[in-house]
Amino acid sequence: MSEETGFLYLEASLQHSELLLVAVWDSIQHKEEVGMGKVYFIDVTNRDGVQAARIESSKLQRTMINYYLGQLGVYQSEYGFPFIWHERNYVDANIELAEKGAMGNLILEGWCRAVVGDVETTLKQTKVKHLNVSISTSDQMIQGKFRDKIDHAGVIRMMEDAVHAALEGGALTVGANAEDASRTEVPYLVKFARAAKEAGACRIRYCDTLGLESPESIYQRVFAVARDSGLDVELHCHNDLGMAVANSVSGAKAAVNAGVNAYINTTVNGVGERAGNADLLSCILAIKFARGIGDTLQIGDNLDLSQAWKIGHYVADAYGLPVPINQVGIGANAFAHESGIHADGMLKDRHNYEIYDYELLGRAQWSYWPTGRVITTGEYGGLNGLRHVYEQLGVTFDDQDTALQILNLVQVANAHNQMQLTPDELHFIADHSQEVHKILSLTIPDPIEHIGVRREQDLVGQSKGNGNGAPNGLVDENGNGTGSKAPWTEVTPVRKLR
Repeated sequence: MSEETGFLYLEASLQHSELLLVAVWDSIQHKEEVGMGKVYFIDVTNRDGVQAARIESSKLQRTMINYYLGQLGVYQSEYGFPFIWHERNYVDANIELAEKGAMGNLILEGWCRAVVGDVETTLKQTKVKHLNVSISTSDQMIQGKFRDKIDHAGVIRMMEDAVHAALEGGALTVGANAEDASRTEVPYLVKFARAAKEAGACRIRYCDTLGLESPESIYQRVFAVARDSGLDVELHCHNDLGMAVANSVSGAKAAVNAGVNAYINTTVNGVGERAGNADLLSCILAIKFARGIGDTLQIGDNLDLSQAWKIGHYVADAYGLPVPINQVGIGANAFAHESGIHADGMLKDRHNYEIYDYELLGRAQWSYWPTGRVITTGEYGGLNGLRHVYEQLGVTFDDQDTALQILNLVQVANAHNQMQLTPDELHFIADHSQEVHKILSLTIPDPIEHIGVRREQDLVGQSKGNGNGAPNGLVDENGNGTGSKAPWTEVTPVRKLR
């Protein structure tokens, strides 16, 4: 390195450090003025998890995930897309379950595009009362996705219109999502957040959609947005660079130090688009045990971590994905020790090599799976087998009709999941048969009804020429494909369906 280059590097480093020190000093002063916020968890497994490529789960399995999240004590579950026709029975049945106490204190929230039509459809056709409306805010997406058919002012107008429509339609809370916030200029994000707050939104979601933030950069940016808008902040971080958990915690710290509440978006086991999202358990344990974090961040949720092992393994089984051997807290090696020095230290005092105990997470010392002669029940099971299985779970039926009703649900649930039903699922079916019946019921619309989601047509219609039109050469203004292809795809010969 030349002397001149060295001086330039030193000067840049000093300027960077100075900026960080200013942000930290501002956070200390602001914290003294406005007081401390708290950290809450909004799990998005049933939205960001299930929309990811190659990850599938049934409506019943997603319901069980909500059930486990409720037992865990998580604040909110973003549990689906209520404007889509095939989600509606699942969406409403879960709200009915929550109303009867089956989900604990879990709030169920739906995700919508910031499109008035989607919001109105959701609130008219479902029981959803909590929404997050989402729109892209970065120059890259305004130009590269919207193709400049909507500008920065138009993005804010669409968000405001969606928030107003939600509140006028009876929503109790509305969050405003800034997709690709991490590539959006901070002054515009502040303007977006202030407009959301004035429209009635309760939070802005800061989306690190591409997972490109670092703990330092997200701290500075989130602190500025929170300080200058006064709006609570959600942290939605992806794991493309392996920093989703660190970025989520750092962003939460920034929001709290700026005097607002922080809401960390997580998924169970970190599943999600591409390399995934911030892992729920990792974020919780980081705040509780990482050096210097628990002293400054207070979790607002009343969490019961004894449910962590169960929900982590349930989600892994539902998705058909093995739990990584080194998965935080619940992996097979999370509390395993072999090397001589480690084994010796563990035998003397387990805290020599563990910062928290496996009992905290609901892990049993030994797991027992029945072997040998086993009776199961499912899609092709009968009444005697059903009665036997339920008796092993401590459940009996008053009469033949009740047993037959549960058998019908069990048969369909097994076909629905395409997996052997777990003991908890069998209990859930027996305890909540009406709601399970709704979850398992689906009527496919007749094509003549034109029920479906037409992204380009919706946006063009709403923005009246200033909104998000179709990308040239892909979709026309009637929502029809043009026959052209995206430059990075391979296309097989076209075959028209009539």
